[in-house]
Amino acid sequence: MEQLLHLPDGSTLAYVQRKGRLPGVVFLGGFMADMNGTKATYLDEFCQQTGQAFIRFDYFGHGASSGQLINSTIGRWKQDVLAILDNLTEGPQILVGSSMGGWIMLLAAKERPKQVKALLGIAPAPDFIKPLVWDRLTPIQREEIENKGVCYIHSPFQAKPYPISRSMIEEGRQHELLGAPIAIDCAVRLLHGLKDIEVPCSFSERLMKDLVAEDVRLTLIKNGDHRLNSAAHLKLLGNTLLELFE
Repeated sequence: MEQLLHLPDGSTLAYVQRKGRLPGVVFLGGFMADMNGTKATYLDEFCQQTGQAFIRFDYFGHGASSGQLINSTIGRWKQDVLAILDNLTEGPQILVGSSMGGWIMLLAAKERPKQVKALLGIAPAPDFIKPLVWDRLTPIQREEIENKGVCYIHSPFQAKPYPISRSMIEEGRQHELLGAPIAIDCAVRLLHGLKDIEVPCSFSERLMKDLVAEDVRLTLIKNGDHRLNSAAHLKLLGNTLLELFE
C-alpha cells in the first residue's frame, strides 16, 4: 500500500514498504522512472517470497512524490534516499540502484556506511550528466540552457518533452565520483548489458576500478540492453540479491 513520507521542507516522498527480515532492500530507480516499474515490482515480489524487508519509492519530482523534475538535482535525490534510510529503515540495508539510481546509491552509501550492508548496481550511471546529457545536447539546446536555464528534450519513451535544467547540470558536477578512489567498503555487485547504448558498460568497468572495496564483482550480460527487464535478466537480479543476503 502506497504511503507518504513527510519531509521537513514540506515535500512528500511516496513509497511502498514491506516489513521482513534483515538485511532490508531499498530500490533506487533511474532518471524519470517511478516505483511501479518492472524491476521495482519484481524485487517487491521477490522479497515477499524470501521474507526480506523491502522499500520502493519515488524521488522528488517523480511519480506520486511531490515536486517537479525541473526543480530536481542529484543532491536532492541523494537526500531523498537518506531520508528513506533514516526514517523508514532499521538495521543493515542493501541498496539496489538502477541506472541513475546506481549513482545515487553510491552517494548514499558514502554518507551512511553503517546502514548500508551492500550495493547492487543495474547498469549504474555514476557521473552521467556530462557525458550522457550535456555532451549529447545540440548547440541550440545548450544555448537554451545558458540563456533560459532549461531546455526540453523529446524522447521516444516519454509522451511529453522533459526538462534538463542548468541547475541540475551544474549541481551534478559537485557529486562526481569517477576518476578517484571511491571510499565505499562493502560488498558491491554490478550487472551491465553489453548491448546497453544508453549507459555503456564502460561506466561499470570504471566504477569497479575506482571502488576501494575488495568484494566487487561485475557481471557483463552478452545480450543485455539498458533495461535488463526480461525474465532471464530478472532471474539473474534475484539470484545476485540472494548471494548478498547470505
